[in-house]
Amino acid sequence: MDDKDLLAKPIPKEKFAFVNKDANIHDQKFDTKPVGYFKDAFRRFRKNKSSVVAAIIILILVIYAVFVPIFSSSVARNVRDSRYAKMGPRTTWGYNIGINGSTKKSYNENLLLKYYAMGVGAEYRYDEENNLEQHASFDEGSKSYYCPVVKRGNMTTVRQGAAVNNMYDANIDTYLGVGFIYAEFNYEQYNKLLNWQNETGLMVYYPMIDTSNENCFDTTDPNFWYAASKLNSSKGAPLDTEGNIQKLSSPNFQFNDIYLRKDGVVQFYTRVGGGDLDTASYKVRLLYYNYYRYLYGVEPNYIFGTDSSGYDLAYRMATGMRLSFILSISVSIINFIIGAIYGSIEGYYGGAADLIMERITDILVDVPFVVVATLFQLHFAAKVGGFVSILFAFILTGWIGTASRVRSQFYRFKNSEYVFAARTLGASDARIMWKHIFPNTLGTIITSSVLVIPGVIFSESMLSFLGIINLGSATSTSLGTMISEASKIWIDYPHLMIFPAIVISLLMICFNLFGNGLRDAFNPTLRGADE
Repeated sequence: MDDKDLLAKPIPKEKFAFVNKDANIHDQKFDTKPVGYFKDAFRRFRKNKSSVVAAIIILILVIYAVFVPIFSSSVARNVRDSRYAKMGPRTTWGYNIGINGSTKKSYNENLLLKYYAMGVGAEYRYDEENNLEQHASFDEGSKSYYCPVVKRGNMTTVRQGAAVNNMYDANIDTYLGVGFIYAEFNYEQYNKLLNWQNETGLMVYYPMIDTSNENCFDTTDPNFWYAASKLNSSKGAPLDTEGNIQKLSSPNFQFNDIYLRKDGVVQFYTRVGGGDLDTASYKVRLLYYNYYRYLYGVEPNYIFGTDSSGYDLAYRMATGMRLSFILSISVSIINFIIGAIYGSIEGYYGGAADLIMERITDILVDVPFVVVATLFQLHFAAKVGGFVSILFAFILTGWIGTASRVRSQFYRFKNSEYVFAARTLGASDARIMWKHIFPNTLGTIITSSVLVIPGVIFSESMLSFLGIINLGSATSTSLGTMISEASKIWIDYPHLMIFPAIVISLLMICFNLFGNGLRDAFNPTLRGADE
């Protein structure tokens, strides 16, 4: 029997069976629920691990830029302490784990002893009549809370010609290393600080130095409260009571103070300018660390250190990041709007309108951005401010790329069948442009707009670094301005360069990875490719 006979032979009806309409014909179920364009894009974006990590880092940086200025203390926001300028990271809670404002350097023995003397000098105590109660020993002073020497390494001998110098590797807390200062107060200020000292038990006032003493090494430096040698071969070396030079290795090492004394009483101050108690000025010698606590109510805590002006670097970085985000996102949104409208008109109407508008963009696209930014800074910054002037400079030609992409997408879709159908049904040009064609261009435009952000951040940083623009002020700054200020001193104070550079690098890398992830996610040709 051949195939033709099989096809011609009818199938018996007993071979057929009725199926209940509620019965399952297939054991396997198929999910036919449609997946929207944006949901599908999000699914594909999540599979790009590098883009997801970049998005998380960007979110962390945004949170830092937004909330650090809001929740920072008034000290971080407002205090500009020139004596604590360019200091490294230091916190009281992280002091024992290395966040102590110190770096390992090599110090001359006499300079190292000067730092030890700050700790020893801070441990003087007085009775109610200002009589000297206790003179701290070297061992007590070196263990003092106010001793700047965090750690001392081994000694090395360095020969410079005929001179032999002992050098020590040591970590010095630069905040405590300020030591003592001179200040002048009126009677009210003097008593107010004296009352605070008595209430808290924290010593601020310390005895004045007898600058007329022949062994006073430097009459302008209140940290030389001890007798020191003035000889060229041993400048600043401590002297004992007999005038002999002392070294760390000397037996029974002790500093010999040269304080002003009158009948055994150590003087806190000297009255200058004449007048009575109410009108005279009081020259006093202060331990600056405790004076800082008196002024601001807290100990110095700077997680990233201080900048070259003495501001909290962590707070300044947050304001710089916030300014970069505001500038770049504003430029991206404005360029998106202008470019979308301009490109839509070009691509939809074409012809003479497209020809004229394209010639305008050809003229603008050849205008050098640096020249535009410089001219705006010279002629408009004084009137509208540096931020607005650089914003205009970015917008002047920044929308052209977006307009070109929108134009090409409109040329691609405007002759599609669904556009003809909408026009046949009487849809207006505006409805066709914005309801039917423009949504199909969103993926490309959103991606390009996100990629504008790192470009703006880099350009602003470059212009600030070159000094073409300056967005710094007493209340805020920019990352580029911070790097520009640090570029001259970064070898001695590397943290001023390292932290802003890390932030800019993270912003550049993460926004590019994030933008690349969006580009792949919104690419319609890849839809369903990973399923």
